[in-house]
This record gives sequence, structure tokens and C-alpha cells, in this order.
Amino acid sequence: MKLTSYGHAAFAIETAGTTLLFDPFISPNPLAAGIDVDAIAADYILLSHGHADHVADAVRIARRTGATVIANFEVAAWVGAQGVEKIHAMNHGGAFTFPFGRVKFVNAIHSSSLPDGTYGGNPGGFVVSTPAGAFYYAGDTALTADMKLIGEEFDLAFAVLPIGDNFTMGAADAVRAAEFVGVNDVVGVHYDTFPPIRIDHAEATATFARAGRRLHLPAIGGSVEF
Repeated sequence: MKLTSYGHAAFAIETAGTTLLFDPFISPNPLAAGIDVDAIAADYILLSHGHADHVADAVRIARRTGATVIANFEVAAWVGAQGVEKIHAMNHGGAFTFPFGRVKFVNAIHSSSLPDGTYGGNPGGFVVSTPAGAFYYAGDTALTADMKLIGEEFDLAFAVLPIGDNFTMGAADAVRAAEFVGVNDVVGVHYDTFPPIRIDHAEATATFARAGRRLHLPAIGGSVEF
């Protein structure tokens, strides 16, 4: 599986010829100014919640690519109302088998509203199981003991966890989350974009290393393979 970072919490996973795009907030992000949104491929777009810094480019990319948008019921309905034809609504604890693999929508502790103020339902994360392996994207969340259930149910190759603190977990809590879900490799997201979530990269990496785990911080546009 190949993960490509698009900044903030936006990233793509390429697996078995399918591109899964998560939480595309790219065009409004000055740190991602070098990314051409209209060149990004997507077969599926997965949205963890409704905040603008996770859905900003979702409709634009879905309309262009014909991607199916996977999100909670409220966010999926909102995307559909913007003219996206292919949507798949989910809710917490539910799973569904798609052509690329199985997706389970899991708990996150955060808030959610859509850019126009519409109710965004409850935020979540995704566990994606593919023939190439399984991974967990936590979305925006605090550390929660529910993560232990993910570790018990799934054998994960890696996890994508927020590390920016202030609005989500910081690096120390993300290390505990990695322990809960049973991964050694973590891709950090949701950091540096805004002043309250700027981090010391070296210290965050060292925090993981002291716990015997690896933190990956790919440059925007950069990739890492698992």
C-alpha cells in the first residue's frame, strides 16, 4: 500500500489499482500550494467528519473523478445535495464490503458541522481492510479506550493518527493510541497547518522512538509505502 500526503489530514492510499482519498482539504491550505487539486486521482473519497478542513475539496474532486464518497449519514447526505451522484452513507460500528475491501466506521471523539453550518452528525474514523493489509485512520479524535477494541479485532499494518494537539491528540497520546491498536508504524496528520497545531517534528519523532514505534511525517506530495 502506498500513502501519499496532501497536507493537513488529506492523504491517498493506493492499493490494488484503487485510489482511496481521505479528507481532502488542499486548495485552501497554503502549505499545499504546490498540489494541483485537479490532478488528484480518486476512486473513493472517505470523509471522517464535516469540518471544512476535511471536506473542502471533496465535492470538487468527486464531481471530476466520479468517485464514490463514503461518510457518515449526515455528511454523505450533504455531499449528495451538492450534486455528487455516488455516495455511500455509514454510521458507527457498521461495516461494508466494497470492491477494494471492507470498511468499518469507528468512533472518534471530536465535533462535526459542515461548512455551511449544517449538522454534520458524529465524527468517526475508518478501519480499511484490503487484500494488501489493513490500516486505521482515526480522523480527528482524542485518545479513547475504544481504540483497544480496534487492536483486538484487526491486525493492522499501520495507523494514520492526528498528532497536532489542541484540537486533537498530541504526539504523546498518539503513542498510546498506537499501543492500543497494536501498530509500530504511524503516519502523523493534522499538524502545522494552523498556529495552534504547529509541532516540533524532531520531538514528536523522538516521542514515538522512545516507545519503540516509528512516526512517519512525509512531506506534502511525498509518499511512504507499507
